[in-house]
Amino acid sequence: MRSNFPLVTAILLAGCGRAMTTTLTGTSPAPTPDAFACVRSQLKALDFRQSSLDTDENRVTARQYDETVRRPDVNFRRLVDRLEIEVAPGADGAVTTLTVNASTFAESTTQRGPTEVQERTSERARTAAEAIVEKCSGGQ
Repeated sequence: MRSNFPLVTAILLAGCGRAMTTTLTGTSPAPTPDAFACVRSQLKALDFRQSSLDTDENRVTARQYDETVRRPDVNFRRLVDRLEIEVAPGADGAVTTLTVNASTFAESTTQRGPTEVQERTSERARTAAEAIVEKCSGGQ
């Protein structure tokens, strides 16, 4: 009897092998509340709109729409760049640790309503994440 285990494993690895979210980390000598305030001010400077805020855990998410991209799919609406940022007390001599996850989604309009499919992180989202880490970490 033949086993389908190698085939199933190959399919799973192929699907999981593409890292679509870009994660950047940095450390800051500033206390956690100051670094968190820096992150929030940088979001405004980069034209990202805050979509959620957790002041207890020092987490914030933001998004930016790109409606200039066109695709041949009639259901395609726009690209959505997302940033998920967490500011936490640091370890190993760092006062604060910043973690920024940048991702991009293609938004489509379907019969079920808006649908998002994750894509490779856009250059705009990656650049914004790098700018936040640079401005709010040790390179202030």
